[in-house]
Amino acid sequence: MSLLSSRREQKRFAKFAIVGATGTVVDYLIFNLAAFLFGLPEIFAQGISFVAAVTSNFIFNRNWTFRDSRSKRLRVQLSQYLLVNLLGLLIRTPIFATLASALHAAMDHLQLPLGISASWLAHNLALAGAIGVVMLWNYIINRRWTFGDV
Repeated sequence: MSLLSSRREQKRFAKFAIVGATGTVVDYLIFNLAAFLFGLPEIFAQGISFVAAVTSNFIFNRNWTFRDSRSKRLRVQLSQYLLVNLLGLLIRTPIFATLASALHAAMDHLQLPLGISASWLAHNLALAGAIGVVMLWNYIINRRWTFGDV
């Protein structure tokens, strides 16, 4: 039986995607503040923004997407969620670094409108690609392990 074969599971995935979109906004906001306002290296800024987004997503997923998942204690679920997402960060960081480097090299010579920096655009597009890959990992593993009791 497929993970998304039932209507209930499709609804749960839609909620997960909405939470993920919210987390993406948190991710981008923190990333851009840390990297471009506070001057942190982009590789560190994306790690900090990832932690902020994961924290936000856990709260919303536990209380909305998987609210019927309560057979495990909060700290057990949080530990599992953090482990899954830490592995996600280990997947995401090299994807981000590789994409950022490739996009930066490809876009560096471009003159973008409205004063948009090629570096800013390259790093934000790289973050989008990394987020997309890791979102699939996060849903599949968290649904089966962290929130597998629903």
